[in-house]
Amino acid sequence: MGLYVEGFLVALKGLPITLSVSFFALVIGVLLGLVLALMRTSENKPLKIISGIYIEIVRGTPLIVQALVLAYGIPYFLQQHNVDFKWSVLLIPAFIVCGLNSAAYMAEVIRGGIQAVDKGQREAALSIGMTKAQVNRLIVLPQALRIVIPSFGNEFVTMIKETAVLSYVGVIEILRSAQLWNASTYNTFEAYIGAALVYLLMTIPLSKLVGALENNWKKMGGRLDD
Repeated sequence: MGLYVEGFLVALKGLPITLSVSFFALVIGVLLGLVLALMRTSENKPLKIISGIYIEIVRGTPLIVQALVLAYGIPYFLQQHNVDFKWSVLLIPAFIVCGLNSAAYMAEVIRGGIQAVDKGQREAALSIGMTKAQVNRLIVLPQALRIVIPSFGNEFVTMIKETAVLSYVGVIEILRSAQLWNASTYNTFEAYIGAALVYLLMTIPLSKLVGALENNWKKMGGRLDD
């Protein structure tokens, strides 16, 4: 039992890194995802194409491949072309790649929220002289964000689990902490059970909390609609 406790405590040391990467990835994902969603719903064809290509590439490739390309592939490519570049801290590409990955998924969520807003409201606003920018800023986006805010919590929970792939680029998060302990003690089963317990103790309560908040948010939305 002592080894299981030790494995859990070792994995727990990577928790601050996991949470910080997940939080900043969510912030980047929401902000960039909002821009991408507006581009996707724009009448400007080049903007729609650019955002569509970005979303398809990111959603169509595994996060681990994206992390390896950003952490090692790009520095190697630049060095091959006589550009002396390497990441000073591996957390930097970790923040970037998780944020860029999250943005592609959040963009589709936000786009769904935008399309869920009644078109009649847009037409009515345009008919009284509001510009398209004003319609988006004052009418469409506030309602769309109200619809999709519960999804932000789900994305945070998902990103906590997704950060495990960062262990392959040397970021010492929960899984990497367990791997390093396993490498020095050969307590393989205890190390990975400890990591699994840390993930479960985070994601289960957070999922329950997000579910409760989502239900309350829907009830509040229903009252506002009335």
